[in-house]
Amino acid sequence: MPTREQLAIAVRKTISDVLGTEIAEVQEQTSLETDYGIDSLELMEIGARLERTLNLRIEVEDLTRARTVGHAIDLLDARLAGRP
Repeated sequence: MPTREQLAIAVRKTISDVLGTEIAEVQEQTSLETDYGIDSLELMEIGARLERTLNLRIEVEDLTRARTVGHAIDLLDARLAGRP
């Protein structure tokens, strides 16, 4: 299981790849909706890539509940640890 730091790097890199930004621009306090106006297709692409990278089933609700990148990382970290 990846550490939270490894998970954070994977999430930030995936988001930056999908949005076409630099990884340094995607911080834990970044709001994808407010800062980038992310749409549902981009969100689904991020989810699909993270599923492949992490070998983890990610529910749509996991992605839509996250208010910031850090919140998404925390949700995925909990999912990997088997917590709801």
